Amino acid sequence: MDRRPLTRRQQEFLRALIDLHTEEGEAVHYTVVAEYLGVARVTAYEMLRLLEERGLARREFQRSEEDHGPGRSPVSFRPNALAETALTDQSPSVRISGEWLRIKTQILEKLQRGEGRSHEDLLKEILDHLPRRRSPEVYMAEMVTALILGLHSLREFAEARRLRNMLGRIGLPGELDLAAIPGLSAGLSLVERFNKQVSGALLNQASKYQALLSELSAEKRRLLAEFTREVVKVIGG
Repeated sequence: MDRRPLTRRQQEFLRALIDLHTEEGEAVHYTVVAEYLGVARVTAYEMLRLLEERGLARREFQRSEEDHGPGRSPVSFRPNALAETALTDQSPSVRISGEWLRIKTQILEKLQRGEGRSHEDLLKEILDHLPRRRSPEVYMAEMVTALILGLHSLREFAEARRLRNMLGRIGLPGELDLAAIPGLSAGLSLVERFNKQVSGALLNQASKYQALLSELSAEKRRLLAEFTREVVKVIGG
């Protein structure tokens, strides 16, 4: 087995494979993993093949009883006995939910596909979902994404660009902490050209955000800050 540390991306796909395998009780087709994480099928296949090469997954070729024609069998994967241990060894203090992995990946994929656009549809989708989110990590990830998208809508203003750049360094030594998010949301609400529906929605969620942030472990706060920096990087090009 390859002993090098798994990248964050590899950990996400391995966690998804483990969760889906546990739920289904059988090998998982790579397209199911793609749908679960909201990524392209080829992306899921290549990542699962990489996990196989690292000794953490096993590939299987399966055919239904009705399929007697020629051609290659559908490809499925299942985690091997070392998969869960590999995740535990590298992140012993945090157990990120499958929902977090799925939503995080979907947000980044949608932002990348919409490069250069206003992302208004994604912002509306996030604001619609926010009040119903149960997972603290997912809720907070969508909160910071909504704020960043709000700043992006004001990108012609130097102050908005400055705030977005500050969020691009959030969580790093000497930079903003995640606790600054509600204050930035309140500040945006005072900007005349900022969408009042968006600013109202963010302000309504500020107290919930602060309460959930106080309950997050240091490791989960680190992951959320890392995600925030990723979003800024994708939007900023």
